[in-house]
Amino acid sequence: MLTLDLTNEARWHDLAPGVRAQLRPLTTALMVATRSDPAVEAVPEAASDEERAVAFAKALARRAVLTWEGVGDADGNPIDPSPEAIDALLDVWPIFEAFQLTYVSKGLLLEQEKNASALSPTGPSAGASDTAKPAKRRARTARRG
Repeated sequence: MLTLDLTNEARWHDLAPGVRAQLRPLTTALMVATRSDPAVEAVPEAASDEERAVAFAKALARRAVLTWEGVGDADGNPIDPSPEAIDALLDVWPIFEAFQLTYVSKGLLLEQEKNASALSPTGPSAGASDTAKPAKRRARTARRG
């Protein structure tokens, strides 16, 4: 069952020990805006899937991160989120992985669930392929007695 959170409130996500970020809900509007982000559209066609994933994650994070805790500059002073700081944070591999797992993948899991079975175009068996070999001879029925 799909449960809807109608409050649509930002939530805190733990990204590493002592590092957490408050993120906007992963909505359709946020995903659509991210897909048309100039940084995402600028990724060359020849780019690898990994390069595309990094560009998308950074663009999404720049839109989603509202505030954070446990992130500081080189001198250890806390800093506020900025596009440059968010990109730098996602350049840290464990943070990137946590962002993908705790935030992005939840939206993608739902996408995968709805794509688990292909729809039949014109009925319950249209487009279905046979999985069993045809019987060589007619089956015998049990005798009544």
